[in-house]
Amino acid sequence: MSGSRRQFLSAALTGLTSKSDTAIAGGFVHEDQRLGHELRHRGACFKKPQRSEKIPMVIVGGGVAGLSAAWRLDKRGFRDFVLLEMAPETGGNSRSGKNEVSAYPWAAHYIPVPGKSSAPLVRELLEEFGVHRDGHWDEQYLCHAPQERLYIHGRWQEGLEPEVAATHSDHEQYKRFAEKINTLRATGQFTIPMESGAKPSPLDRIPMRAWMREQGFDSAYLNWYVDYACRDDYGASASDASAWAGIHYFASREPEERGPLVWPEGNGWIIQRWMAKLGRYVRTNSVAYRIRPDGARFRVTTEAVEYIAEAVIFAAPTFLAPYIVEPAPQVSGFEYSPWLTANLTLERLPEERGIEPAWDNVIYDSPALGYVVATHQSLRRFTERSVWTYYHAFARGTPVSNRRLLLENDWNYWKEQILRDLTRAHPGIRSCVSRIDIMRLGHAMARPSVGFVFSEQRARLARLSGRLVYANSDLSGFSIFEEAQYRGVRAAEHILRAIGRG
Repeated sequence: MSGSRRQFLSAALTGLTSKSDTAIAGGFVHEDQRLGHELRHRGACFKKPQRSEKIPMVIVGGGVAGLSAAWRLDKRGFRDFVLLEMAPETGGNSRSGKNEVSAYPWAAHYIPVPGKSSAPLVRELLEEFGVHRDGHWDEQYLCHAPQERLYIHGRWQEGLEPEVAATHSDHEQYKRFAEKINTLRATGQFTIPMESGAKPSPLDRIPMRAWMREQGFDSAYLNWYVDYACRDDYGASASDASAWAGIHYFASREPEERGPLVWPEGNGWIIQRWMAKLGRYVRTNSVAYRIRPDGARFRVTTEAVEYIAEAVIFAAPTFLAPYIVEPAPQVSGFEYSPWLTANLTLERLPEERGIEPAWDNVIYDSPALGYVVATHQSLRRFTERSVWTYYHAFARGTPVSNRRLLLENDWNYWKEQILRDLTRAHPGIRSCVSRIDIMRLGHAMARPSVGFVFSEQRARLARLSGRLVYANSDLSGFSIFEEAQYRGVRAAEHILRAIGRG
């Protein structure tokens, strides 16, 4: 399983690696670090608003959690609220972009098909958008075959579970691992959303890698696959992710699920449809740099307006709350992995060895996560030009050192890292690529580090009480669409009751 703000370039760069190489254009996009860093000064860098406005409710944060809260309020008939997003566009980790070749994702790029008893809110949303009708999923949104492939030992194979050169012992461990996951799935404790079944577990107190050793899983291939899964969904290695979270990746899904559901622009497809319905509530380029109580109300301060609200849903990443909310909440234990995402425009497709190109393409033992093909769902029989979305979660080492690595190196450095990685599977890739745009996210995904999922600090902030509540997906311990949607909807329903509108 694998998993836009208006683009502006922090640099318009063109790179050449040698005189014989084709020029590749590109630059950094969505460079938001300055705003995030200025929030740490508790409003000192921002202008004071010129006017105030009374309104019953304010949502802070226009990612999936904030938009989910707005979606639920609107569906309940409550329309007297605003949603504040600091960037030029909403979407958070579900932003997307578009060029003359295709739309493409900037981060989240798929939705797993909900099981019969899981993710009811996702099913409700997709039915509303026409993806699920009369008990059937619309075939145009189900990922076309081949869905996944892995480059290993010099060629591509179908699927991500290593098969090339796998021994009888490897296959026996694959089978035993699947049986163990089925047993754990049957406990009902690995659910989506996680709160519907999760119970405090000793599995959260050990790393996934340690659990694998305890269970006798020493296959290098199996351990690579499990580590890849943790890096893919959590931005953490199997040595750093809790065993409960590592198991949740596998046990929370149906064993033979269809899908996933994909779009050229990834989950940006959902954001666009939400914005068509909810855009009238949204105020972009609105940094909420201060939230403080004022009697029975709250003052939410932006540079343009100070909103005087009865209630606030803080749907931005929770680590920002101590810099914005007064009195500052205690936020400890929250870790966030940096990510790099790049969209490569290809003028032609490189030569292949092995099976035909898939939607999701992974290179064995790469530090990155591979790439998805934006044009994969196209019904055209032949596509010469394409866009590949490349993902790199910085899972090795500390988040602090990785953020420094991510931000201190220039576009040309990262362009070369991407091309070197892809050259392992596509020796002629440099001559195919005309442009590489790169997005850097310093706090992209919450890490379910050992001991965090069932920690008191996470549970305390996730509890809903009063009229200022938190709603980001990081309150589940990990950042996936279903959890962000659940947190947003849950917060909206609580606030409606709290202000007597439920």
